[in-house]
Amino acid sequence: MSTPTASPVDLADEFMERRTPLQRVQGVLHRYPYLSPLIVLIVCVVVFYALNDRFLLPQNISFVTQQTVVVGTLAIAQTLVILTAGIDLSIGAATTLAQMMMANLAVYATASNVLPIAGQNPYLAIAAGIGVGVLTGVLNGFLIVRLNLPPFIVTLGTLSIFTALTLILFKARTIQNKEMPDPLKWLGNTFQIGEFQLLYGVVIMLIMYVVFGYIMKNTAWGLHVYAVGDDPNAAELSGISTKRVIFSVYVVSGLIIGIAAWLTIGRVGSASPNPDPLLNLDTITAVVIGGTSLFGGRGTLIGTLIGALIITVVQNGLSLAGLDQAYRVLAIGVLVIAAVAIDQWIRKVKA
Repeated sequence: MSTPTASPVDLADEFMERRTPLQRVQGVLHRYPYLSPLIVLIVCVVVFYALNDRFLLPQNISFVTQQTVVVGTLAIAQTLVILTAGIDLSIGAATTLAQMMMANLAVYATASNVLPIAGQNPYLAIAAGIGVGVLTGVLNGFLIVRLNLPPFIVTLGTLSIFTALTLILFKARTIQNKEMPDPLKWLGNTFQIGEFQLLYGVVIMLIMYVVFGYIMKNTAWGLHVYAVGDDPNAAELSGISTKRVIFSVYVVSGLIIGIAAWLTIGRVGSASPNPDPLLNLDTITAVVIGGTSLFGGRGTLIGTLIGALIITVVQNGLSLAGLDQAYRVLAIGVLVIAAVAIDQWIRKVKA
């Protein structure tokens, strides 16, 4: 009598069947990093609307989008850097240096206490400021790639260098709104869409998200950035020049910083030599809350945009609720720690 043969067991099916609901959630969040910040944003909007129904008024939503423009734009640059497992602590100081170059070149020569370079064509001034932003990225990238220095140390050093250069070169003088020609301030103008007032700068920011989102998803360069951040050794073995990719990321980051400098002048209406002390932290916070891993190789720009919106929504919502500034800072700190903890959990997902 023949012995019946046991049917082969599909180990993959067996494994999948044993996954718990929590593991399935973990897998989904691993595949779509922007989902967790999107859930947080929706919860924040619902909570703050419940606390104060003025939160969703068109005027307030317009204000929230305007407040997001500078951090949201710089967060694109920070995302590219963090995707390679790096970090840029000099991003705020570099932005200030670039905007001061623009303002001091374009300021009316008839204004008091201006430099000899004043009175240049405003479009030349904008181009020069963007060029300065690119140069800050070139310097950071060169020091990191050629000297094999850690990004944290390099950008911590250039933070001081860029701050000092701004104060030395531009006499620590704030250029006021009325002293600058209109092209420098144009991105601070608004236009009406129904009951909403939208900043031209917000449109530029969103266009940049679309462009860089496409680049990161559909070009070899974007895929190389992810590969280098995920596993630089494997990237090298596959023929990718990791140093070239990292250098190019900092140069592109510098280009974005230069554009953000122009946006800052439009949004603030002046050019101050004193950088916002929270700007570096806010860009890193937006990236981390947006689901990009600090260990590199995982994250999306749409997540970063959501992260930037979360920062502004939390600050605005707590302000409308009448809470002190200290509570707003506390809330952002809690969100950062929670985001990193969730990222560590998500990275443990089984393939």
